[in-house]
Amino acid sequence: QVQLVESGGGLVQAGGSLSLSCAASGRAFSSYAMGWFRQAPGKEREFVAAISWGGGSTYYTDSVKGRFTISRDNAKNTMYLQMNSLKPEDTAVYYCARNPKSGRFYLTTPHEYDYWGQGTQVTVSS
Repeated sequence: QVQLVESGGGLVQAGGSLSLSCAASGRAFSSYAMGWFRQAPGKEREFVAAISWGGGSTYYTDSVKGRFTISRDNAKNTMYLQMNSLKPEDTAVYYCARNPKSGRFYLTTPHEYDYWGQGTQVTVSS
């Protein structure tokens, strides 16, 4: 059984920074690519960033490129999302998820991920 637990969300002013973490339990975390998604009220869940199993390759949605950085520490079974220059439109619940498809770390649709965390709220005030 795989469990993913996000943390690090909160309230921040526009232009500020937050760092999210996703702690994974269960074996073989380092064997899977991972992703971050977000969902704002009344909107569909959208892709934010993905990282390959070893951390050497990353992929971002255009709206966060240059502001967000995804990373992982396989020794700690943890993935991170460093968010800088935050904007009010970044306000959402942020979820981490596991990508079960080896060799395709850049998947961007939620249904292609098999395990999800419970989410952490990020609110950016203007």
